[in-house]
Formats: sequence, structure tokens, C-alpha cells
Amino acid sequence: MAKKNPQLEQSLDSLEALVERMESGELTLEESLQAFEQGVKLTRECQQALSQAEQKVRILLEQDPQAEPVPFEGRDDQ
Repeated sequence: MAKKNPQLEQSLDSLEALVERMESGELTLEESLQAFEQGVKLTRECQQALSQAEQKVRILLEQDPQAEPVPFEGRDDQ
């Protein structure tokens, strides 16, 4: 059975809810900007979790017992 990442699941759910709120067209400009900012933060968290999972998969595929995953450090411009 696959192991779930509750933090990733929660971030994805929150991101989906934000998108729905923004698409509704009922938010003020200020609320939209706040929702967008939160969405960017959640997207970065999701990207980091996925990058770490991808790194673990690569290590497993390479079957290198000396290799260890390192924390993903995203670029500031994303």
C-alpha cells in the first residue's frame, strides 16, 4: 500500500480550494492578491515535496547504497 503524504495532500486540497474561490469572481482585489500569494506558497511547498520524492526514486533506481537524499532548495525566482 502506498504511503500518503498528509502535508502534500492538505496543500493540494488548500490550493484547489483557493483556485475555486478565485475563479468564482467574488473576491475583492485585496482578497484575490492574498489568495494568489497563498497559492504561490502552497505551490512551492508541493513542488518541494514532489522534488524530494523524485530524488528518492532516482536514488532507488540507481541502487547506490552510498547516495542519500538532500533537502531540495528551490530557486528564489520561482
